[in-house]
Amino acid sequence: MSQVQEAARPGLSDDELRERVLEAADRLYYGRGIQAVGMDELRTEADVPLKRLYKLFGGKDAIVAEVLRRRSALWETGVRAAVAAAATPREGLLAVYDHLARWFGETDFHGCIFINSFGELGGCSPDVAEIVRAHKAAFQDYVAALVADAGGPRALAAQLAILAEGAQTTAAIAGTPEAAAQARAAAATLIDAAGLPG
Repeated sequence: MSQVQEAARPGLSDDELRERVLEAADRLYYGRGIQAVGMDELRTEADVPLKRLYKLFGGKDAIVAEVLRRRSALWETGVRAAVAAAATPREGLLAVYDHLARWFGETDFHGCIFINSFGELGGCSPDVAEIVRAHKAAFQDYVAALVADAGGPRALAAQLAILAEGAQTTAAIAGTPEAAAQARAAAATLIDAAGLPG
């Protein structure tokens, strides 16, 4: 690291440096996978000295956990905004899949970071497994609340959540956003079969 780079950093607070590291970690982990990115590469991408990086976070596990927590909050904000914009409870349920369609169409879409993280680390990192399970459970609970508000049966909630999860995996593997529209059509069929009003 050059003296110029070192000299440029003294004015940055710990919070600013933490943000810089987390933004870089999010990009790298989501784009390439957690295990593929070492601390040296993260340090270079974030332009933060390695010693300072460890002082701020303690280690990679803490960075991974914070990236996942931030992604969870981002997901929740996005899906809730999509549902809130819907005119009816039925359309609110379908808005989940519209949100997926927008996400799948992004140029940097690499699948669900929670599914990816669990695949990489779920068997060896209890912390990652716990964060992923909590995120997925929160989504399932949210869909269940939407179904209940719409007057639908609890079984419908599990079906709709599984459709959304399957669409995420399919879109990542296929490399196209079409899974969102297919899941939306299947969801509409299930919603209609459950007798929910339009």
